[in-house]
Amino acid sequence: MMKGMGLKRLIIILALLVLLLPAVSEAYTVNSMTINPSTGALTPGTAVSLSFTVQEPSGSSTMNDLILNTALKNPQWSYIINVNGNPTSPTQSGSATVDISSFLLEYKSSDDVTVGVTLSGTAPSVTQTSNQTLISIWEEDSNGNQVATPYTQTALIVNTNDVTTAIANANTQLAQLKADIDEKSALGIDTSAAQAQYNSAQSQISQAQAMPSSQYTDALNAINSATSAITNGETLLDKSWAESEISNAQGPINNVDQLIAFFQSNTSTANDARLSTVITEREIAVSYISAANDFVTNGNYASARSKAEQAYTEGNQSYNDALAFQAALAANPFSNLLGGLGTSVGSVFSSGVLIIGVGVVVVVLIVVGIIIYRKRSRWDELG
Repeated sequence: MMKGMGLKRLIIILALLVLLLPAVSEAYTVNSMTINPSTGALTPGTAVSLSFTVQEPSGSSTMNDLILNTALKNPQWSYIINVNGNPTSPTQSGSATVDISSFLLEYKSSDDVTVGVTLSGTAPSVTQTSNQTLISIWEEDSNGNQVATPYTQTALIVNTNDVTTAIANANTQLAQLKADIDEKSALGIDTSAAQAQYNSAQSQISQAQAMPSSQYTDALNAINSATSAITNGETLLDKSWAESEISNAQGPINNVDQLIAFFQSNTSTANDARLSTVITEREIAVSYISAANDFVTNGNYASARSKAEQAYTEGNQSYNDALAFQAALAANPFSNLLGGLGTSVGSVFSSGVLIIGVGVVVVVLIVVGIIIYRKRSRWDELG
């Protein structure tokens, strides 16, 4: 029995505590929000107007304060409290923040209470383009604490100097690309791909310059596209330059290949040590060309040009040595043609030539001797 009485007391105490707890109101809701201008970025000084309705939660008679705030310059507020469709007199305010006291909003829980609000002002000045608060709405309890998450509408306010500066920077980069294109074109480098990017960037910048300030975002997007095209143009120009250097380096290699083929087709020069030197230099040049092409594939155009320069130097050395070899053969066909075959073979050949020469001289002397002998014999017979 005592246990039953204790349980009843506990239930009664809990019920009393519930009755003593303050009622917790539901959140206000914002409806029919209209903003003019409705789209686009704003420049400082642009006129802005808003209108909206705040609906009290139904079934509750305990309200929080309703706080309205704006970053607009020279704000002009007007609000009307409607109770079951019956409006109060408008209340005006020129402050950045308006506090509608819960005292003005507390009616019977069965009443339909709304607050109609209009706001006008101008977009504020900003040191840099940024989002600014057009309207922020929240609740505060009796202790001044913010209740729930504020309802907020923002707009992008433009610092017009940002667009002007961006266009100026893009034009500077565009002029540099044009100078680079002209320089490479004068060197015989293919600049067509870079020129196409230049034309695209120039068009985008012109579009940005023609856009009104309300199209700030579109203008910045156009400038971003232009700077991207400029970057691509410089990259493509760098690539064409590297490819041109590789092509130039291939020239001496092609020339020396013809001489090597000639030397290798002749048995008298195919195994000459000087030809081996030419071929070794040529192979080194080809390896540099291969490395240069790999760098182009990987987008490392500076390294590609460096390897191409090495290829040209080595290939040119190979070609010059081949020309020197050819000149030596033309100047002294016997000793130079076989000079690379080895000392012993050259010595044998030289000795053979000497023997043949001596033989020829001996034969000539014999013939001359016979002729003289016959003439003398004929003179002796004639007395």
